[in-house]
Amino acid sequence: MMCRFCDNGCGVLVELENGRPVKVRGDRDNPAYAGFCCIKGQQMPEQWNHPGRLLHSQKRMPDGTFRSIPFSHAVEEIAERLSEIVARHGPRSVALYRGTYSIVNPATVPVALAFMEALGASLVFDANSIDQPGKAVAQALHGRWQAPSPAFETRDVTLLIGANPLVSFQMGLPIANPGRELTTAIARGMRLIVIDPRRTETARRAHLHLQCRPGHDLSLVAAMLNVILREELHDAAFVEENVTGHEALRAAVTPFEPEPVAKLADVPLADLLEAARIFAAGRGVATAGTAPSFNGQGTLFEYLVLSLNTICGQWSRAGDPVTHTGTLTAPFSAIAQAEAPHRRGYGYGPQLRVRDIANCDGGLQASALAEEILLEGDGQIRALLSIAGNPALTIPDQDLNVRALKAIDLLVQIDIKFSATARLADYVIAPKLPLEMAGMTLSQELFGFYAAGMGYKDAYAQYTPPIVEPPEGADVVEDWEFFHALAQRMGLSLAIEPAAAPGTSSGRGKVDLDMESRPSTDELFEILTRDARIPLSEVRKHPHGAIFRNESMVVTGREPGWTGRLDVANAEMLADLGQAAACFNEPEHGDAEERYPYRLINGRLLRTYNSNGQDLEGLRRKWPYNPAFMHPDDLDRAGLAAGDLVEIHSEHGSIRSIVQPDADLRAGVVSMAPTYGGLPEEQDEQVREWGTNSGRLLRVDDGVDRYTGQPRMGNIAVSVRAAHPR
Repeated sequence: MMCRFCDNGCGVLVELENGRPVKVRGDRDNPAYAGFCCIKGQQMPEQWNHPGRLLHSQKRMPDGTFRSIPFSHAVEEIAERLSEIVARHGPRSVALYRGTYSIVNPATVPVALAFMEALGASLVFDANSIDQPGKAVAQALHGRWQAPSPAFETRDVTLLIGANPLVSFQMGLPIANPGRELTTAIARGMRLIVIDPRRTETARRAHLHLQCRPGHDLSLVAAMLNVILREELHDAAFVEENVTGHEALRAAVTPFEPEPVAKLADVPLADLLEAARIFAAGRGVATAGTAPSFNGQGTLFEYLVLSLNTICGQWSRAGDPVTHTGTLTAPFSAIAQAEAPHRRGYGYGPQLRVRDIANCDGGLQASALAEEILLEGDGQIRALLSIAGNPALTIPDQDLNVRALKAIDLLVQIDIKFSATARLADYVIAPKLPLEMAGMTLSQELFGFYAAGMGYKDAYAQYTPPIVEPPEGADVVEDWEFFHALAQRMGLSLAIEPAAAPGTSSGRGKVDLDMESRPSTDELFEILTRDARIPLSEVRKHPHGAIFRNESMVVTGREPGWTGRLDVANAEMLADLGQAAACFNEPEHGDAEERYPYRLINGRLLRTYNSNGQDLEGLRRKWPYNPAFMHPDDLDRAGLAAGDLVEIHSEHGSIRSIVQPDADLRAGVVSMAPTYGGLPEEQDEQVREWGTNSGRLLRVDDGVDRYTGQPRMGNIAVSVRAAHPR
């Protein structure tokens, strides 16, 4: 079967005893994963049998306690309350939040979105909007190459910026078994360049590691562009034929001279120059992780990364093989030509009432959700349906978000446990776990079309049936079943669309769902894969997964008369770059430097997937909380030792945390995993048991990216001192 603890989708084997899962291990017969399964997936038996797992839906009582309620009764009551809210305040008063755990079941989001559309409700908030929304907007401004990045086996250089795929299993290396892929690639001569303030698991294996000060990703990429264009290292033939604006880009990056940039970023000048020259001379791809998007200029940064790939010609050419040909998505064409920008990518669709935020290609900005709930008047959000996420922990400025979630008229949370958000909800719908439902690799396949350097390296696919039944007596449903049942009760009709790669469509439109009786998950999967290159029925024949590469598929040449060009000189982007150039020599935090001498960054822990897994003993053994990691020299200077309780202050808030040494961090940096802790009022007392939420140090209106609305979420100026007893 495929593991769905996180979004890597490992091929695994599950041992059962009397119908109960007891052990999970990697499937060595799986052609993509080859036996790889991380520590998180191995805990699925504990997750299935965890005493804190919700086996029945819950209803909040007037005294704040919860009692079990049959699923059908919960749906009845929720439908009645939703109908009243819509009748009184209109469909805009209902919002949906979807988190990263929607990866578990590919049917969840299509059915949830169909429900919102049928209701006439347009406010759909996505966790991607506080992750990397600038990727999609930047591509809209830059244009899209209609063929993929060079096949991974052909790359001789990879540049990773703020990405650690050996832990996150995403960004820059093929998903499935990234450690094996990196070992093989380095052995055949691929050079890895990493830009990251921490000597991560990935950076330790790099040919070059630029261990920069936080917040200097943008200036380093601009300096690399400066070097490449000044030294005429760019792919002149590719640029001449396919790109517009490279001379304007050359002028815009001129202020980012490598010597002062290297000095401010605190990296060796020789390493910066070598990184630029190696990347320009090689065949590969530059990919950014989540961290650089947290600096308040995520869209501009991602635009520069795209421009770096483009001026170096890091795209497939006519005759190149296409290895990720798609399987469960519709067939697509790979053409060596540019699709010019045809729209802005932001400022359209639902317009929020706060901070002049509108929808964008990266999703409706979730950091504005709390403000939309608390701002009274026409259009106020009065009901929130939350699926596959934990907004009380994940959205910046936790205090504000919790206040909003407590104030909303109706909060419905679909959750496997009493998470922080579930404890604030009016109703908690108890869902099935991955072992109890069918799955397929459609979501993982779509990663490969999202951004350069992501997704599978091959046309891999797997389908898995349910492995076990829910525990005896449980009343649990798949997430999508809630929305189907709710639509039935409210007299709404739902329709979903088959999956397709971006820019492609079967043209056959949506498929109406049966609203008289509930469809099966497999029936929904058949709809979603209706236009698949490889029929789902064929994928089902391979229980260990299979690679369905089309060996004859190659990138075709430019169409006759084609005039599209990639744009590396978007006027808005270059204007923003000019502003960045004007102030990059200025002190980052001015007079606050003495009060807040450290910079807080986010760092993922291998043993958790955002807020999922923090309650499993098999994952808590090393870190039951999220430490504040600091360089040992910083701890010594502050008179602190491993395990000390500290107070961390920013301009916007304070938290208590436990410090731990990490010699792989550069001095002056504090690294913490986000999405930990409980509700604000209990974190100080439970910091050693459950950690703390670093989102309390942030504000939703600080350092906002004007294209996506994403606030500053990294490179936060903080102070750290020993905590006083309370």
